[in-house]
Amino acid sequence: MHLFYTPDLLLQPQSGSYTLNEEESKHCVRVLRLATTDKITLVDGQGGWYEAEITDDNPKRCSVRIVETKKEYGKRNHCLHIAIAPTKSMDRLEWFLEKATETGIDEVSIIDCKNTERTVVKAERLNKVAVSAIKQSLKAYLPKINEMVDFKKFMAVTSQFKGQKFIAHCYANEQKPHLKQLYKKEEPALVLIGPEGDFTTDEVKIALNNGYQAISLGNSRLRTETAALYACTAVNVLNE
Repeated sequence: MHLFYTPDLLLQPQSGSYTLNEEESKHCVRVLRLATTDKITLVDGQGGWYEAEITDDNPKRCSVRIVETKKEYGKRNHCLHIAIAPTKSMDRLEWFLEKATETGIDEVSIIDCKNTERTVVKAERLNKVAVSAIKQSLKAYLPKINEMVDFKKFMAVTSQFKGQKFIAHCYANEQKPHLKQLYKKEEPALVLIGPEGDFTTDEVKIALNNGYQAISLGNSRLRTETAALYACTAVNVLNE
């Protein structure tokens, strides 16, 4: 199956025809060597899944005819938002985003904490990683990726979040229930994952005062990106 990301398809009149942008046209015709009458699939990133047939294999403006449309394709029964402090190595953050997108996630926020080692993150680059991942995993929904924001500002922004809010930290001075013990199936979930040096005690207190519940992700000390993917996987498994 050949899948192409076409976010502007939502804005097109329902004429049954569509033209891929230059990048996707080149990939379709030059790289994959597809030609007129070949079948391809388009996704708009918001649940739209379109079966199409190539009508003009122009490598710069490949035209297709849409033959079947499905809405809310693969829609899940829950909403998952992971807020993660960026890792020092961008490769590790991109790895998390790729795997989380393949596994299933709705929104990712990058939070700047006291112990954060990276102060610049390009959401545009992360969005490209996510687009590649939805193509790989045959998904019709593209996760929303938010620009990096200060921890305290993020607390204010998410104060009205409708769902369960969790913060995972490594301080051993309290017994924390495991995520699976607190999470309620099909509830929207927002999980905070701290930097490689963990959240500060003040940040933990601020989160708790803003309605977050402290959780454990098991007995092992996990790297930031591993903890985030673990939380993502756990919520998805609990909703199966």
